[in-house]
Amino acid sequence: MQFHKIQFQLLFILFSLLGVAQQLPPIVKYSKDVYGAGIQNWMISQDNHRFMYFANNEGLLEFNGSKWILNPSPNETIIRSVKCINDKIYTGSFMEFGYWQRAINGQLSYISLSHSIKDKINDDEQFWGIFPFDNWILFQSLEKIYAYNTKTKAFTIINPNSTINKAFKTANGIYFQTTKGLYEIDQGKSKLFLSNDIINQNKLINIFDTNDGLILVTQKQGIFNYKNGVLSKFSTNVDAEIQQSNIYSSQMLSDESIALGSISNGIFILSKEGKLIYHITQNSGLSNNTALSLFEDIDKNLWIGLDNGINCINLKSPIKSYLDNTGILGTTYASITHNNKLYIGTNQGLFCKDLNSTSKFEFVQNTKGQVWNLFSYQSTLFCGHDSGTFIINDKNAIPIFAASGTWKFVPFGNTNYILQGNYNGITVLEKKNNTWVYKNKIKGFNYSSKHFEILNTNEIYVSHEYKGVYKFKVDNSLLNASDIIKFDNLTKSKNATLAKYNNQIYYASKDGIFKMNNTTKVFEKDKSLSVIFQNDEYVTGKMIVDKSNKLWFFTKNYIHYYSSGKLSPELKKSSLPIPSSLTNSMPGYENILQLSDETYLIGTTDGYYVLKNNEFKFSNHKVSLFGVSNNVINSKSTSISLTEKGTFDHDENNLAFNYTVPEYDKYINAEYQYKLEGLHDEWSEWSFNSQVVFENLPAGDYVFSVRAKVANSVTDNIATYSFVIKKPWYANNWAMMFYFILLIVLGYYINKFYTIYHEKRHQRIIAENNILLELKELENEQQIMKIKNEQLTQDVDKKNKELAVSTMNLIKKTELLNIIKGDLKNSTDSTTNRSIKSVISTINKNVKEENTWNIFKEAFDSADNNFLKKVKENHPSLTPNDLRLCAYLRLNLSSKEIAPLLNISVRSIEIKRYRLRKKMNLPHEMGLVEYLLAI
Repeated sequence: MQFHKIQFQLLFILFSLLGVAQQLPPIVKYSKDVYGAGIQNWMISQDNHRFMYFANNEGLLEFNGSKWILNPSPNETIIRSVKCINDKIYTGSFMEFGYWQRAINGQLSYISLSHSIKDKINDDEQFWGIFPFDNWILFQSLEKIYAYNTKTKAFTIINPNSTINKAFKTANGIYFQTTKGLYEIDQGKSKLFLSNDIINQNKLINIFDTNDGLILVTQKQGIFNYKNGVLSKFSTNVDAEIQQSNIYSSQMLSDESIALGSISNGIFILSKEGKLIYHITQNSGLSNNTALSLFEDIDKNLWIGLDNGINCINLKSPIKSYLDNTGILGTTYASITHNNKLYIGTNQGLFCKDLNSTSKFEFVQNTKGQVWNLFSYQSTLFCGHDSGTFIINDKNAIPIFAASGTWKFVPFGNTNYILQGNYNGITVLEKKNNTWVYKNKIKGFNYSSKHFEILNTNEIYVSHEYKGVYKFKVDNSLLNASDIIKFDNLTKSKNATLAKYNNQIYYASKDGIFKMNNTTKVFEKDKSLSVIFQNDEYVTGKMIVDKSNKLWFFTKNYIHYYSSGKLSPELKKSSLPIPSSLTNSMPGYENILQLSDETYLIGTTDGYYVLKNNEFKFSNHKVSLFGVSNNVINSKSTSISLTEKGTFDHDENNLAFNYTVPEYDKYINAEYQYKLEGLHDEWSEWSFNSQVVFENLPAGDYVFSVRAKVANSVTDNIATYSFVIKKPWYANNWAMMFYFILLIVLGYYINKFYTIYHEKRHQRIIAENNILLELKELENEQQIMKIKNEQLTQDVDKKNKELAVSTMNLIKKTELLNIIKGDLKNSTDSTTNRSIKSVISTINKNVKEENTWNIFKEAFDSADNNFLKKVKENHPSLTPNDLRLCAYLRLNLSSKEIAPLLNISVRSIEIKRYRLRKKMNLPHEMGLVEYLLAI
C-alpha cells in the first residue's frame, strides 16, 4: 500500500513538472530531405516576387512556395551570403562573388563579378556579407570589403589590415568590426566609429537603427544601446539566459521587436522594451537549436537558417499552438473554462492552469486515464472519463459514477437532471441537496451512446458508429425506454455523429449531412450543408455547437462553421483554410472551445492550438507561372521561354507547367485551377497540385491559363502562356497539296485499273461459265454412266437370280428323278423289268453330275464375271469339286441344298467345307461364305 502511495506521488510530481504553457506561433519545418540540399543555411533573402533564397552548403537554394530548386554554386563551394537587390540575386562564396539573373525560361543563370579582380582577392577569402548602399554593392570577407559600382562597373577595395569580424548596414551607413573597434565607411574609406572594452572584446552580431540611436547585439554580453556617443546596456528580463546562449544571428522585425538566434539555445524574440515574447527551442518546435541566420519576409514570417534544416515561423498568424513534446499532456479530447481556469482533458488525464496565463499545467488528482468529455452545468464541472463520471473542484476530482465509462452529458430540460451517455446505454444524474448523485440507468436501451440528443422533452436520438441511428422515448420518471426504432435510411459510417442545432437534429456521415424533419420524423439530406463533404473532403462527421450558436465542421482541407442568418432561415457558411493534416486532430474526436467572442481552442494529438477568427485576413496573392518544359520521348525535358509565344515541333508535344502562389503560412494552402484552350475550354477542378502535364497534344494553337484560390479568395490575376504545336511535315500545307495531286493521279490510275479489271473480270466470268457448262456436261455423262452401271448391276442381279432359280430347279429336278429312279428300282414286276431299266438308264443320263455341273458352270461364269477363274488364281490347289462347292456357296446355298447337286450326303458337304477352309488358309474369325462373297 505504501509503495502504491509513493508511486502515485511520483506520478503527480511528474505531471506537475510540465513547463511553462507557452503558446507559440505555427512553425513550418523543412528538412534536408524536403528541400534537397545541404544541411546548413548561412543567409536568407527574398526577391520582389516573394520567392525565398538561401545561402546553402551546396549552392543557392530557391523556394517559391511550391517547389524547392537548388542552383549549384559556380565553383562548387559553400555559398555564405545572399542578397536580393532589384531583379538580381547576389551571392558570395569561396573566392567568388557575383549575381544570378532569371533567364527568359525562368531558370537562374550566374554572372561572376569577381573574375575581373581575381588578382586582388586573397587566397582562401570567403564572402560572408552583401550590402546595397546607393549605387554600390558591398561584398564583405574576413579580410577586405569590395565595393562594386553598379553604374561604372568599377571596384573600390577597403582593406583595414585587420580581420573583419562582421559588417553591418543601417539606414545611414555601413559599419564593420575589427579587433580594434567598430569602423564606419565614409567616402570609400574606413574611419573609427566606436572603440571601448565592450566593443573590442565582444563580437558584434548585428547593428539596428532605432529612433533613439543604434542597438548593438553582441555574441556573449547581451544587447546595448548607442546614443550620442554613449554605450549603455539594453536590459531584458532574460539577460542571463541570452548571455549564456552564445548569440550567432539577429534580426530586427517590422514591429521593432528583436529576434536573436543562438548556437545552442534556439531563438529569443524580445519586444522593443526588452520583454521576452517567445523563447523557441528544439523542445518547443524548432528542428535544431543552432540558428545560423534569421530573416523576416514581406508577410512578416521569420525564417531561420538552421545548422540542420530551415524553419519558418508565422509570427503574425492568427493561430498559436501549445505543443507538448514531452508526451505528458497527451492527445486533447476535451477542453473547457471554469472558474477562471482552463481545463484540458486528454488520454493521460485531466490538467488545468490559470486562464490567460503562461503558468504551467497541473494534473488534477484521481483523473489518470482517458478523459472523454468536460461539461459545466449549474456551476458544477463534470468530467466524463473512461472510469466513469467525476465532479471537478479546482484540482480535485470526486467520483460520482463508476459503473461504466461516460461519453457525454445533456441536461434534461430545465430540471435538476442530467442524462449521461455511457458505454452501455444512458444513465441519469440527479441533484439532491445541492449535490449531484447517480440516480438510475434507463432500462431498455443498452447500446453505447457516444452521441445523443434530446428533442421534445422525451425523445432521445442516439448515433452508434457501427449500428446506426436510433430513437426512443423515455418516461417522465426517466426509468424506461420505449418505442425504440432504427432509421434505416441512414447509413452507418466511420466517425459519423449526431448533434442538435436550432432545435433540429442533424446527422453527418460520409454520405452527407441529414436533417430531421420534425413533421414527418424522417431524416432528409441537406444539400446545401452536404457540399462541404464533396470532392473527397470527408474525414469526420463531428459537429460542435459553440457558445455563440455556431455549428462547426472539420473536413480534409477546411474547418467550416455555420451561423444563423438574421434575415433568412438559410445558414451562413464561413470557412477557415486549415487542413486536418496540419491541425493534427484525432479524427472523430475533434473538439473546439470558444474562449471569447472570436477566440477558439482546438485540441490536437500533441496539445492544442488557439485561433483568433477575426484575425484571419489574407493579403492579395498572385499566381505566377515559373516554369514551362517540354520533352521528346527518351530525352531530357527542356525549359521554355516564359516571355515569348512557344512554338514546338509535332514530336515536342509533351508539356509540363509549373505555377505557384508564394504563401508560406503553415495553415494556408493554395488551390489551383487551370484550363488549356484548344483542348478543353472549361476550368479544371480545384487542386493542391502545383504542376500539370499534358501529353501527346495534337497540332494546334493553345492558351494555358491558371488561377489560384487562397482561403476561398481567388487570386486577382490569371497567369497565361500561349503556344503552338506545329503539324508534322507530312501534314503541312505543301504536303496537303502534294496529297491532293497524288489523289488525282491515283484516281486516274485507279479508274483505269478498274476499267481493265472490269473487262478482265467480264472475260473471266465468261470463261468460268464455259467451264461450268463443261462440268455440267461431264456431270450428266457421269450420271448416265452411273445409270448404265446401275442397269448392268440390276442385270447381273437378275441373272444371278435366274441362275439361282435354275439351280434350284435343277436340284428339284435331280431330286425328283432320283426319287423316281428309287421307286423303279424297288419295283419287282418282271414284265416291266426291262422297261424299268430302260427308264432308269434314261434317268441316269439326265442326272449325270458332270452334265449338271457343266451347264451350271457355263451359266455361272457368264453371270458372275469369271468368279471361278479368280478363285483358282488365288488358290491354285483347289480341285474342280472344290470350285463347284465354291460356286454353290457363293450362291448362298445351304449344305442341305448342295448335297443333292454333288450327289453326296449333308455330312460330306460339311467335311468338304472344312477342308476348303484349310486349303484357303482362312483365319478362324472369317466365315467361308463371307470370304467368297467378297471376291
